[in-house]
Amino acid sequence: MGKCKILVVGSSNTDLIIKAANIPKPGETVLGGKFRTFPGGKGANQAVAAARAGGEVDFIAAVGDDNYGDEALAGYKADGINASNIKICKGVPSGIAMISVGESGENAIAVAPGANSMLSSGDLEEAEEAFSEAGIMLIQMEIPIETIQTAIQLCGECNTKVLLNPAPPVNLKDAILCGVEVISPNEIEAEILTGIKVDSEVNASWAAEVLHEKGIPTVVITMGARGVYLSDKETELQKLIPGFPVGAEDTTAAGDWRHAGAVVTCLPDSTIIVLRVADNHPLNLQPGDVILGYNGVKWIDLLNELMEAELPIYPATGDASLW
Repeated sequence: MGKCKILVVGSSNTDLIIKAANIPKPGETVLGGKFRTFPGGKGANQAVAAARAGGEVDFIAAVGDDNYGDEALAGYKADGINASNIKICKGVPSGIAMISVGESGENAIAVAPGANSMLSSGDLEEAEEAFSEAGIMLIQMEIPIETIQTAIQLCGECNTKVLLNPAPPVNLKDAILCGVEVISPNEIEAEILTGIKVDSEVNASWAAEVLHEKGIPTVVITMGARGVYLSDKETELQKLIPGFPVGAEDTTAAGDWRHAGAVVTCLPDSTIIVLRVADNHPLNLQPGDVILGYNGVKWIDLLNELMEAELPIYPATGDASLW
């Protein structure tokens, strides 16, 4: 049983990063330390993460006809990503993100979208074959809203599942949300989408219910150090999964990599995403389930084992509290 083909529709940026003691406040100048340039963009981060985790990835995006665009295309191809549907916009700069990173690992980001704003519904319709071949599509909010809506509509026509990372946050119409299988907002994004301030497990459950009412079967709300609140309509599972401490160097793109690397590449063939975890009892996992914990081993270790064995997933028992 092979892995599903993964389609990513989204942004391609180049990140210009300064690491300093503190992130500058308005009107403040801070002498920084190291300056580095990295490929980035929420779409690109997810595409690269999924490819490096072993997924077969097709990326639909737009870049400018400049050095940043050339370098981005070369990088995607080096990672084995199908870049044939990436649009090159003549006379338009590639997307750029200016990022300040403090010593704590927190960041502040300003983005000039450049060519990302040129990715149109027509571009997606020309790449319709990519939608029909994919088992799942990952999409974010750094491209035009009309393009996002077209992508979700095409997925509906092709029976391709949609995982939406609603960042950067905007107030999305229900016509877009009802075509999403899994949504994974953070606390701020969940508040914008639902009007509920997500500052507790109870409020997270209320926000998840609002999103269910909009037609989304599975809701995953990331809550920083508190962990992740998971609500699955089909299984009626609602649970706050505690986080575990790590030493943060830089949180830039952390959420993008989590979506692609930890979720999508676990899915065999074109099966439906089903997010299930155990609640202190054995759980028989089926193809398409996403593992958050496995017999005392955190999901990343299990993912590595599966990749090495070339096995996408198999029946097992799990304990979500280990994640």
